[in-house]
Amino acid sequence: MEWPTYLDEYEKLLIRMSTPRVMIDNAGCSNVTRLTIDSARKHGFLLEAVQVLTDLNLSIKKAYICSDGRWFMDVFHVTDMNGNKLTDESDLGCIEQSLETVHYGRSKCIEGLTALELTGTDRVGLLSEVFAVLSNLRCNVVDAKMWTHNGRIASLIYLKDDDSGFPIEDSQKLSLMECMLRNVLKGDNDIRSAKTSVSLAVTHTERRLHQMMFADRDYERLPIIQTCDDHPVVSVQNYLEKDYSVVNVQCKDRNKLLFDIICTLTDMQYVIFHATVDTAGDRASLEFFIRHMDGTPISSEAEKERVILCLAAAIERRASQGVRLELCAEDRKCLLAEVTRTFRENGLNVTRAEISTTMGIARNVFYVTDAIGNPADEKIINSVREKIGLSNLKVQELPLKHHQKREREDSTGGAMLLSLGSMVRRNLYNLGLIKSYS
Repeated sequence: MEWPTYLDEYEKLLIRMSTPRVMIDNAGCSNVTRLTIDSARKHGFLLEAVQVLTDLNLSIKKAYICSDGRWFMDVFHVTDMNGNKLTDESDLGCIEQSLETVHYGRSKCIEGLTALELTGTDRVGLLSEVFAVLSNLRCNVVDAKMWTHNGRIASLIYLKDDDSGFPIEDSQKLSLMECMLRNVLKGDNDIRSAKTSVSLAVTHTERRLHQMMFADRDYERLPIIQTCDDHPVVSVQNYLEKDYSVVNVQCKDRNKLLFDIICTLTDMQYVIFHATVDTAGDRASLEFFIRHMDGTPISSEAEKERVILCLAAAIERRASQGVRLELCAEDRKCLLAEVTRTFRENGLNVTRAEISTTMGIARNVFYVTDAIGNPADEKIINSVREKIGLSNLKVQELPLKHHQKREREDSTGGAMLLSLGSMVRRNLYNLGLIKSYS
């Protein structure tokens, strides 16, 4: 590393001590790449590291997280999104560099765009109405993400002015936009909770969506339509001998699952001291030893219940329900308004959306169901595709797991509370430092 000339030896030492050390092992495991990160313990560092891995489209198969005093050692077993071991040297170099610079706390921010935050009550056709308003105001949607959960919607939309191509800075236009969108979000029965605001866009987009839905208290609401048939099982117990609270999660495995859970615990002001993550087939088992920021465990049954509800909500928000439709077409004015209007006119409800534009090409993903949350009828999907363009709108199955399903063991007593000593021995075994932990 080349040091700037203005740094003295003490400052260089501090940088060396605070910079994470990353080791990549491709020889120890036959089917995964093992990443080891040693770092000084800092609140939020674990989330930043997992965020880097998920943004690089890596799938985390196993993880072992251990805090010893003021030091963290994190081990991740990762593959690409197709379940393959990482072999490209340039990819490995990119991973190493990204993890080593996570110390500087970079946020994913889209420059040169106006960020708009929306929360309100979900309903069929809402997204169509939102994009119609933006189109009428001559706003070009460059990037956006939208989640729905328990009858609520949260969306982060990045815009620019259609005429100038620059961020929207006209205060009157921004005020009019917020007012019109707030009226759309209110509908007939959401007078108080509908919110619109212009954001500075300094927070990672998906973390911000979690924060928006958490602030909207979606975890306390009952779903209007049933969109999930495989609910996560979350339990919280206190391990009083070591003053930890132990959170156990059993659920269906999916991409970015670990990020969603750690994001929620971090934003709820809990510190993760130890954790294990294991996946088998399409199932995931996760265990976290946590405390409050002041070092105390969870102190009441009400707080335990709140943690359970919040984690279940965080897992379900990104659960992909419905048919996945991928739109790839040349970007043009009113494209999103027209596509989502076609969905609405055919009774399709958008449960999740990811909008992006690259070099004049719109690449959008929509998950759609019928009006009550059931799988959309194949004839309706085909009709919608014919209206939008068969070559532009394609039906994609949900990503298949690229590992063999393993028969799950029967559970009779719920999640079992592991002792800290047992967990540490298991971690040492998985790290190859001892021969057996039994």
